[in-house]
Amino acid sequence: MACEFDEEVIRQGTDSLKWAKFSDEVIPLWVADMDFVAPEPVVRALARRIDHGVFGYAIDLPELKSKVCERLLVGYGWEVGPEAIVLLPGLVTGLNVACRAIGTQGDGVLINTPVYPPFLTAPTNQGRQLQVAEQARTTRDGELYYDVDVDALEGAVTPQTGLFILCNPHNPTGRVFSRSELEAQAELCARHNIVICSDEIHCDLLLGESKHVPIATLDPEIEAQTITLLAPSKTFNIPGLGCSLAVIPNAALRAQFKAAARGIVPDVNVLGMHAALAAYSHCDQWLAELREYLIENREYVVDFVKSHLPGIQTTKPEATYLAWFDCRELEVDEGPFRFFLKNAKVAFNNGAHFGPGGEGFVRLNFGCPRSTLREALERMQKALEDRP
Repeated sequence: MACEFDEEVIRQGTDSLKWAKFSDEVIPLWVADMDFVAPEPVVRALARRIDHGVFGYAIDLPELKSKVCERLLVGYGWEVGPEAIVLLPGLVTGLNVACRAIGTQGDGVLINTPVYPPFLTAPTNQGRQLQVAEQARTTRDGELYYDVDVDALEGAVTPQTGLFILCNPHNPTGRVFSRSELEAQAELCARHNIVICSDEIHCDLLLGESKHVPIATLDPEIEAQTITLLAPSKTFNIPGLGCSLAVIPNAALRAQFKAAARGIVPDVNVLGMHAALAAYSHCDQWLAELREYLIENREYVVDFVKSHLPGIQTTKPEATYLAWFDCRELEVDEGPFRFFLKNAKVAFNNGAHFGPGGEGFVRLNFGCPRSTLREALERMQKALEDRP
């Protein structure tokens, strides 16, 4: 049965970073935006606001903050007041503000790699010291799987460590960490008096039976030392509208965060706020249908890799629309990113940019029509078969 997600939307010539970076013959499966039209309620809300015709300075929409609080309560039993919500123009902004807010020049920021590249740059942008621990990588039933290596995290901590940036659901591995995994990381941070900045931007993109647990909900002590970053951007495919948020229940920590942003971080634009409110208020059915489509795309990717791409292993993401390919067995001199760009005309994210543990990997975005995904994977298969 055809569905709206099967529609191939022409994005060339629309100022799309994803589609403009490479030449027209390349299929771009890299940067994390989807090739789907945004939900109709979002489009209608934007049209109504644009029809008004005046775009002056805006206040934070109180309805948006209330809606976020409602979703947190219904989804996770997490009760916070609107005062805990800090609107931001982007999640990467939130990462940088958190690094700026916590500690002083030269203090340490702990991260788990491989991980979303801004985790690697935000600490050094703010004069902090990057402290890296790799996740534990295994193979289960022929698929890549990643575990939290608490011993590695512990080994990377120093007396100067002030902040731990967590990614859950994880980008690029697709893990949704269990309560016990989160408790182990939270206990480490509590013991060393480390503030947690938790990127949970993919929490609504759960695939199958996965359950998301915000780390701040583990207990009041952890909540008091946690900055949680959220956004509708990935879920509802509106990243270009620039509306994200931080949930910071601890008033003192919130004031510290706001002080670090003051005079540097701009207010969220009015269209982004109205899009976010519409997405969170009226798009749950659209989201449910999207998740089903992404599950089917995930299964297609996993099955195709196992059947037709020898020398490659993939994760089976528990959330996100991102697959993580281990291409090290291919032993291509130029690396897998350049090999597939040159020989298959398919663009991925280069795994080397995700820090230690990413060399020889690529990240694939399967948030696209299945016809696009099929063509890209078949191009990869042919490129491997044509190797001398």
